[in-house]
Amino acid sequence: MQVSVESTGSLERRMTVQVPEERVNTEVQNRLARLARTTRVKGFRPGKVPMKVIEQQYGAQVRMEVIGDVMQSTWYEAVTKENLRPAGHPTIEPKNVVPGAGLEYVATFEVFPELKLAPIEDLKTERVSAKVTDADVDRVIDSLRKQRTAWTTVERAAAAGDRVTIDFTGTIDGQPFKGNEGKNVPVVLGNGAMIPGFEDGLTGAKAGEECTIDVTFPEDYGYKDVAGKAAQFAIKVHQVEEPDLPEVNEEFAKGFGIAAGGADALRAEVRKNMERELEQALKAANKQGVMDKLVEINQVDVPKALVDNESQALMEQMRQNMHVPKGKSMDLDLAIFEPQARRRVSLGLILSELIKSNDIKATPEAVRAQVEKLAASYEHPEEVIKWYYADKRRLSEVESLVLEDQVVEWVLAKSVASTVERSFDEVMNHASAGRV
Repeated sequence: MQVSVESTGSLERRMTVQVPEERVNTEVQNRLARLARTTRVKGFRPGKVPMKVIEQQYGAQVRMEVIGDVMQSTWYEAVTKENLRPAGHPTIEPKNVVPGAGLEYVATFEVFPELKLAPIEDLKTERVSAKVTDADVDRVIDSLRKQRTAWTTVERAAAAGDRVTIDFTGTIDGQPFKGNEGKNVPVVLGNGAMIPGFEDGLTGAKAGEECTIDVTFPEDYGYKDVAGKAAQFAIKVHQVEEPDLPEVNEEFAKGFGIAAGGADALRAEVRKNMERELEQALKAANKQGVMDKLVEINQVDVPKALVDNESQALMEQMRQNMHVPKGKSMDLDLAIFEPQARRRVSLGLILSELIKSNDIKATPEAVRAQVEKLAASYEHPEEVIKWYYADKRRLSEVESLVLEDQVVEWVLAKSVASTVERSFDEVMNHASAGRV
């Protein structure tokens, strides 16, 4: 077998392969011989059909099947021989398939880039740090109290924090609009659930009163027909109620599953949950920061085939998230996923090279610790641990997470890392917004 390779781009290769006729013909004859043992031909007993008859009826078809198989198998042999690392499947074009003249074909494909990563030692990175304070726990406890708020009817004028039950009818330039009416709508003053100015207009109102509120819809309001327009709402107030927050005592704690220990046990449980959430958010923040830096300092020429595959995966992920049935078109251009797909592929290549060149490994102990951490939030963690170890694919996903975490710690240890102190709310708000 003769092989020649030429570069037709930074990553694209054009490989010409010549396979001797002997290899093709040997496989053709072997397959024809197997056919002769089982094929029924009129006038001949099974297994006694002359080879010439088999060749006349099936020779051309068998040769084409053999050529297809030989092109696939010899392509793998050729790329191994030439020490090439293909990225994606090749496009194979036969050049010579004439019987007796051997086989010649051209395979066009991309290869993985040869990476030379930028040094880490002078890289400036940040390690985000935060702690759960008593004040943070107090805010969460207050939020839990508000979830159990009891409302008491009052005869006085409505003030901030009160709940006002109203009917409303809105108009713009004297004309109604979509969603302009509501009956018996509860509005908590100061919650910011209504458009700006609406809740302020209800402050001071009493049950049984009617009033008019002038407001302007925000420019970015979701319903474009009213966005940025001035509106007038006719209001009828049915009821004013003030909040009655429960005391944080043993009864209150039992409402959240704390059987014993009362307020102190509740606070301890709340703090434990907050610290677990904070740990995850900090890990995500530091991971994203490191990954952003690695992509920034390493410009990688990524194979188009890998970007296309990743774009398809992102589209499929969106399809599942939107519960779109398989086979139904989403009317989306694959190109909209390309920037994210290109980043993912680039980052994957960078991480792979970092792991390989620095001998970073996911030890069984580290994997076990990660599995136990993932299982800790479940009611029966030991069953979750068994579930992970019962499937190599699931366990390999955990190994990948461990490797990524180890890369992050390795980069932070090797680079010029500074610690950035943030509050619990800052970290969690950024995490919920998908930012660090």
